[in-house]
Amino acid sequence: MSASEQAVFDLVVLGSGAGGFATAATAARRGLKALVVEKAEHFGGTSAISGGAVWIYGSDQARAAGAKDSAEAMRTYLKAIIGTGYNPALVEAFIEQGHQALRWLEQNTELRYGLRPHSPDYYPDEPGATEFGRALEMVEYDGRHLGPRFKDLQMPPPGMLLFGGMMVNRVDIQHFLNLRRSPASLWHCLKLMARYARDRLRHPRGTRLTTGNALIARLASSALAEGCELWLRSEAQELIVERGVVTGVIVQREGRLLRVQARGGVVCAMGGFAAGKLAADHRPQVVAHHLSMSPPTNDGAALRLGEAVAAAQGEGLAANFFWAPVSEPRHANGERERFPHLVTDRAKPGVIAVDPAGRRFVNESNSYHHFVQSMFANDIGHCWLICDAEAMNRYGLGLARPKPVDNAALITAGYLHRAASVPALAEVIGVDPQALQQTLERFNADARNGIDREFGKGNNSYNRYMGDPQHQPNPCLAPLTKAPFYAIRIHTGDLGSARGLVTDANANVLNRSGAPIAGLYAVGNDMNSMMNGTYPGPGITLGPALTFGWIVASHIAKRLQAPATPKEQPACTTN
Repeated sequence: MSASEQAVFDLVVLGSGAGGFATAATAARRGLKALVVEKAEHFGGTSAISGGAVWIYGSDQARAAGAKDSAEAMRTYLKAIIGTGYNPALVEAFIEQGHQALRWLEQNTELRYGLRPHSPDYYPDEPGATEFGRALEMVEYDGRHLGPRFKDLQMPPPGMLLFGGMMVNRVDIQHFLNLRRSPASLWHCLKLMARYARDRLRHPRGTRLTTGNALIARLASSALAEGCELWLRSEAQELIVERGVVTGVIVQREGRLLRVQARGGVVCAMGGFAAGKLAADHRPQVVAHHLSMSPPTNDGAALRLGEAVAAAQGEGLAANFFWAPVSEPRHANGERERFPHLVTDRAKPGVIAVDPAGRRFVNESNSYHHFVQSMFANDIGHCWLICDAEAMNRYGLGLARPKPVDNAALITAGYLHRAASVPALAEVIGVDPQALQQTLERFNADARNGIDREFGKGNNSYNRYMGDPQHQPNPCLAPLTKAPFYAIRIHTGDLGSARGLVTDANANVLNRSGAPIAGLYAVGNDMNSMMNGTYPGPGITLGPALTFGWIVASHIAKRLQAPATPKEQPACTTN
């Protein structure tokens, strides 16, 4: 195909994360000819390595479980957390249509979610917060359903896998932590390992997919089954604009420039700009070595494309990124790996964080976003996560696994630091030994009584949910007394960018005058965060991504007057 030749689709989606594939799967199911264009060698983006959870109001799962919630409570909570950046139009679209989007996707694609039986919002003491009902987690999926495309699915980093290629979810992790304390957990883990062993006879990794990998695999399987095309190693170069309307995109593929027409529009879903050069201009200057979990291809292409059509970009967000503390080992072969400290260590008993001076500065069991905000507030570019032998044996620390795993290689690599005493550990990691000793003495005295007087670790329901429910009186507190002692260096990091293209409630991109740009849409992290750079609960990026992806495709299908397919199930409202 020469550069002058064209390909024609009803809808072109740039990017293959959750927002992109939700758009493509909806469009394809509604009878549209859809194309997904992905710059990377593998599809899935940041979504594929995420926890896969969604945060959404009024799901069928929540209603069936009798969750106590209301649209007004959701509004109240979001107003409290988002503050002055609260956008009523986007929030209303999310509240009113989010559960409809999820219902339609579950009825018309392979997407499946289950309700977390207990999952408090990240700020459980704020008005409108709930203890459960808004957070749902991905149901596992068999990657073999992707057929030959399984090899093209973005694989999570090795640190998020067990035994070199076995995926686990939140429930599985808890079973592995209880392996030596519960026969039920032992049986659960043995079954997982047997399945993994069978998989490795035929596949380079386990085919039991969980979390974000299962999310992307489910949506991709559905989209591809409905005739959606997926182009990998293909990059959008510029938008095609005719009489003020975006009608397509120029794509570089296999060394050629292709003119791809999009009858219904172009959707930017390329994951934001957290891995691009632009990112440094929008982070606090205290950062010397910041670590993003975004893949290198998330370089801000949507912002570049939007500039050419005078698209408006978000300004004045509470944060331009979704923050997370991240550690980074360097392996023997020179490769570096990044590990986000989200759920496995910070909130557990016997674990604390200290600044470079050896002093605590934060409630370690608060959300990852809040944790890094506290680093910035204290002008800290890095900190240390510290535990004793008891906590290490029971929970692990970062990439270091709990007993009986041998973590010697991580010690040799300089990632995990170990010492026989607290003063010796302080010397190893370069903090004031006296300050660290005083910090631990003060913390240990509180921990024995189950009350953290300094920062309140374990004081609210979200903290306790993240701790160890079998540890009393406080699931998040235990003194650090048993040698040896361990430490890992933690850097400021992020899970992606929040600042993006400004849109209306249909995810239609707006120009700098506030008018919709016909034919141009944005979802996922390319869409300016409806949360305004705040983080109210688990899955607050993926919930809106699925919702607005469904809204975009439905909006375009209606505009093109695409008839419902015979198999399509409507998302009946059950309010």
